Amino acid sequence: MTSGADMVIGEMAGDERETVIALWSRCGLTRPWNDPEADVALAEATETATVLVARAGGSIVGAAMTGHDGHRGALYYLGVDPRCRRDGIGRALVEAAEAWCRSRGAPKINLLVRSENQAVLAFYTALGYLPTDSISLYRTLDPERAARERAEKAAWAAARG
Repeated sequence: MTSGADMVIGEMAGDERETVIALWSRCGLTRPWNDPEADVALAEATETATVLVARAGGSIVGAAMTGHDGHRGALYYLGVDPRCRRDGIGRALVEAAEAWCRSRGAPKINLLVRSENQAVLAFYTALGYLPTDSISLYRTLDPERAARERAEKAAWAAARG
């Protein structure tokens, strides 16, 4: 457990990459078809994205990736160490991501939540986030990666029955 007074949020240092990705994995945020290492590398390579890290007691207790496209902000991979949940870390990371996007001129911030994750939907609803009444669509542009993703998603679904 940690308290807000113990916590500091800042941008991820390069040597924290593996710890952040391991945290996201423990939180169930990663999927075989989404490579968090590549996502973090992309965030590090541009000025339009960053990874924010919550630190307390010398440890990383939460992390989130955020960015903007010049029109809207986005929030990805928000995860809090399961031992530290309900201590305000998630809320603080959301607020830090919103501030980061706001400081770059983004008037809104979007995020995606898997429809089966009702607890996370309730968390964001409590913070004032609203459904868009939109359907999120995607297309993988690399044909080889698209085939690999289809196979990984089918295997993932089959393993969960």
